[in-house]
Amino acid sequence: MADYREMWKDLGMDVEQHDVLCEVLPQAVGDVFLSQENRPERMDYFDFVLAEVHGVRPAELVEFKKNGGKVFGTFCAYVPDEVIFAGGGIATGLCAGSQFWVPGGEKVLPANVCPLIKASVGARLERTCPFFRLVDVLVGETTCDGKKKAYEILANDVPMHVMDLPQMKREKDITKWAEEVKDLAALVEEQTGNKITEENLAANIVKFNKKRQALERLYAARKSENLPISGTDTLLISQIAYYDDPDRFTEKVNVLCEELEKRIADGFSVFPAGTKRILVSGTPMAIPNWKLHNIIETSGGAVVCEETCTGTRYFENQVDESGKTLDEMYQNIASRYMGINCACFTPNEARIDDVLRLAKEYKVDGVIDCHLKFCGLYDIESNAVVKALQAEGIPALALETDYTDTDAQQLKTRIEAFIETLN
Repeated sequence: MADYREMWKDLGMDVEQHDVLCEVLPQAVGDVFLSQENRPERMDYFDFVLAEVHGVRPAELVEFKKNGGKVFGTFCAYVPDEVIFAGGGIATGLCAGSQFWVPGGEKVLPANVCPLIKASVGARLERTCPFFRLVDVLVGETTCDGKKKAYEILANDVPMHVMDLPQMKREKDITKWAEEVKDLAALVEEQTGNKITEENLAANIVKFNKKRQALERLYAARKSENLPISGTDTLLISQIAYYDDPDRFTEKVNVLCEELEKRIADGFSVFPAGTKRILVSGTPMAIPNWKLHNIIETSGGAVVCEETCTGTRYFENQVDESGKTLDEMYQNIASRYMGINCACFTPNEARIDDVLRLAKEYKVDGVIDCHLKFCGLYDIESNAVVKALQAEGIPALALETDYTDTDAQQLKTRIEAFIETLN
């Protein structure tokens, strides 16, 4: 990574503690990514973004703020980027995926809260992540009780706006979510001083639909019998999607897809014939949480799809582009985002339907349903997911983990045994 120390100091970061994190990252990147064979050449852009993860994009945001721009930090796939960008702001994802930040979160949160929440709070309060220091406003959502209470803690340190996500999917719930989208639009206008117009909202609906289409194209390549890219590399791309410039990201993903489609046409695969195809479902894997994918793909399996928020939930379904008025567009945005099937909803048969559908579309040999420790939503729902898969004759394994490496060998043993049972 280039020298960004002055920028980090200007952001009020604890640079000495941040140096500790930076010392660990190159080894982790080498072990997880660079050790893979036959990686696509066009992964070079995403490798660069990862190598400069706390430098290049934060520097762009610093310049944006110097010119009067406002940065909105988000924690969830339900917050519509279209609205923030339409108002002249920039949205950046903030979920943290490293054990490094967990102790900081535990200073103000109970130990039995999921590591994603503790790490996110720790990253802000311990001042060791530039993205958390850059934001002018945090935008949360009521997807789980732990996050709701964590937002109250963060609100003492930075302005906080919480969108009240309905817990059911009736027509009136979608209408209510449209009102929350309108409230977000009002906040964005207030913060940026810009008016959201029909023209710029329509343009940003198209922009983010194109981004989702690029990711759909990437995932379509993974349906091939010959896999042109690893699941580990695809996970990195999905993680970067949350904070990279959307136009640049879309372009780079499409360029990569051209290479992948040529690989498929040439009959090339990054995995040997007979490698077992695995679908991963469950909780999201925030950067730099690559543990599960790395273990699966060094244990005889290939991850071909993720039914997670760092997977299909992020990009499936487009926003209807036919809306002409702001109200119509807000309603279309609400309908698309309420189509995301998180475990926070009840009843939630739609998520189980998604898992079954994806297992068949990607021709998987087995499914690994994994949740982060203390995530009650996905933990409770895991039993229903596994039962539904088994009823369809699809082998399934339920796992629980956190951000530490203490369970890595145990996970590897269980995953290897599971893969060995697959026909």
